[in-house]
Amino acid sequence: MAEQRQRALSTSGEALYEILALEKGATHDEIKKSYRKLALKYHPDKNPDNPEAAEKFKEINNAHATLTDLSKRNIYDKYGSLGLYVAEQFGEENVNTYFMLSSWWAKGLFAVCGLLTGCYLCCCLCCCFNCCCGKCKPKASGGEQQEFCVSPEDLEEQIKNDMERDGETPITLQPTNVTEKTQLIGDSHRSYRTES
Repeated sequence: MAEQRQRALSTSGEALYEILALEKGATHDEIKKSYRKLALKYHPDKNPDNPEAAEKFKEINNAHATLTDLSKRNIYDKYGSLGLYVAEQFGEENVNTYFMLSSWWAKGLFAVCGLLTGCYLCCCLCCCFNCCCGKCKPKASGGEQQEFCVSPEDLEEQIKNDMERDGETPITLQPTNVTEKTQLIGDSHRSYRTES
């Protein structure tokens, strides 16, 4: 199990070629030819009593599937089986970014930035307090403080005042009996007032 795990995390990019008995950089036709030859040799129907042949057949199929897919083959050639694992976890488009950020120079740059700023928390807090609460905070227009939060009661009162100023009053009572009529239909301005 440990040997299989180590091979799965290989960065050399040669194991799949070795399974197909090829050199790294083989052409598509060479991969296809070698796959057919080995698949016939290790096919489970031709070796019904040999479980090792069935395992070898699975490895051959996996190697063929990876090496015939152009994007997977490029990742495998550049980063090995670890690259395929990263592509499976994070997507093929993020493989280069992953390996760039896990390189020694990126880790070193991160460490140097941490040492220069004292700690990352101080740097983050300094920027946050300076921009949100400090001297870099955006100023309110007209020198007055703007109200960002309005209570529901104030908002309701403001809507009521606006409607009264426009000549419309909101309905505050429902009709008490069925015989009351509303002026819903008419040629004039529609009003929802009840006739008393």
